[in-house]
Parts: sequence; structure tokens; C-alpha cells
Amino acid sequence: AMAVATFLESHPKVEQVRYPGLESFDQYELASRQASGYGAMAWFEVKGGLAAGKKLMDTVDVWTLAENLGSVESLITHPVTMTHADVEESERKRVGIIDGLVRLSVGLEDVEDLIGALDKALAGV
Repeated sequence: AMAVATFLESHPKVEQVRYPGLESFDQYELASRQASGYGAMAWFEVKGGLAAGKKLMDTVDVWTLAENLGSVESLITHPVTMTHADVEESERKRVGIIDGLVRLSVGLEDVEDLIGALDKALAGV
């Protein structure tokens, strides 16, 4: 997950990345003190909002589209069009579910394959 988050943090089509293992994470020090690792869950905001998030979901391979995260295979979700599609926009924004939000659960696949698939999909956004 760290390699994927680091890749995303430097990608020009990514606005922001949140992963506890990144020094840019606002609670990095706390996560480092309280945990022995940083886990497999991360999220990022793709530049371009809703349209970019939908395009990413339509083109990404290797990652499995899923409503629930946390499995041995790598999963990806775009909450605005999937899990929270029926939630009013004002409520989504109030709780931090922005239009370009993409959630990841990094599984056991080869990290280079995962990064390559995200890079390819982001190139098409």
C-alpha cells in the first residue's frame, strides 16, 4: 500500500492522497506511535471530480470494482457513483465524500502491476 500511495502522491492527475504511512498524512505521527504498520487502505482524489472518477472506474484494470473494501485482491471504489450515489450532494460533501474521491484496498497482486494499472487509467482521465 505504501508503494501505491507514494506513486499516487506524485502523479500529476491526483489532487491529494490519504494514507497513514505517508508523512503528508495529518496524523502520521499518531499512526506511527500507535500501530506496527499502516494497513492496506488508502484514498485519493483524482483531478477532474465526478467525470474523472467515473472515467477511472471505466478504464482501470487489475483492480476489482467493489462496494466493500478489504480482501486479498486489490479493490477500488468511487463512492459518489457507487456506495453513496443516493446521498444528497451537500451531505456527501459535509462528511468528506468529494466527487473525485477514490478508495483503495491494496491486495496481494504485484505492486508494479497495481501501479501500472492506476497509471494507465489515470492517463485516460
